[in-house]
Amino acid sequence: MREITKAQITIGLLAFFATVWEIIINRPESILTAAGLIILQLILLLILAYVIIALLEWVKVFDLKTNAILTLFVLVTIRLLTAFQIVP
Repeated sequence: MREITKAQITIGLLAFFATVWEIIINRPESILTAAGLIILQLILLLILAYVIIALLEWVKVFDLKTNAILTLFVLVTIRLLTAFQIVP
């Protein structure tokens, strides 16, 4: 497996586990709703990690490690801002 693919999957999973607690704290009405939200969030964060790291690698401003850290920071920040409804 290529290094960029490993970084994309790892960053997506790290962002998912860093933000999944918000769903657990809010306690949706049913288990099915919670499971659906968790699966949807996992898929979206993996896709976003793939796209953001691919774009940063295409521009080639930083190395892969820096791009991965920036992507993780962006994904967690966006997710937490939307979780607490700070973004209108």
